[in-house]
Amino acid sequence: MALQDKYQELVNTATAAGISDLQVREQDGVLYVDGTAPSGAVKDQLWDVYNKIDPNFLTGDMVLNVKVAMDAATTQVKVITESSNLNIRKGPGTDQPIVGKAAHGEVITLVNQSNDQWWLVRTKDGEEGYSYARYLEPVTA
Repeated sequence: MALQDKYQELVNTATAAGISDLQVREQDGVLYVDGTAPSGAVKDQLWDVYNKIDPNFLTGDMVLNVKVAMDAATTQVKVITESSNLNIRKGPGTDQPIVGKAAHGEVITLVNQSNDQWWLVRTKDGEEGYSYARYLEPVTA
């Protein structure tokens, strides 16, 4: 089965959800899906479809590289780890690769509260990914 066939539901969902600059390509046995989601909820929806097709993301044959378009109404959150850096991961789960880190006490942008455990965040450097919500708290003005 070709990877584009395997992940057709995800590609269809991305198209229907309005992912801009959507690019789907297969290279070296991996399907890459790139683009920009209109909201964090749409990006979470893609991860849900991905998890349905490949439970717990075990095959490693697809890379979901979708960023979220930022709007003016953003929330800032503070990293409240004991003292270490907070990992920012490609997807919502400890099995996902680390794409960045946020320092203890650093204030970063909350893109979406994806679920009770994982929040979609973006650093000042533009690194976007999921962090464990337990180590984040909203910044009050």
